[in-house]
Amino acid sequence: MTREGISVLWLNQVERWFVLITNKAIRRGSFESVTDLKRQINAFVDHYNQHPKPFRWTATVESMLAKLERLCKVINGTQH
Repeated sequence: MTREGISVLWLNQVERWFVLITNKAIRRGSFESVTDLKRQINAFVDHYNQHPKPFRWTATVESMLAKLERLCKVINGTQH
């Protein structure tokens, strides 16, 4: 796997973490201030760290490679 491939996997995990915070801690919330928002996020992170659940891949290697192949075909077909 190339360096770019590894960084993309890492980025996906970071993105997934922010989606989790958004959905579980701040969506539909009402915050009086930035400090209140930060307090809510920190409370979620503290709780999550006490009760962690690992992220799990749901895609197969074959499906990821097929998606990558389709993407490469699209990218290679574009004009820059």
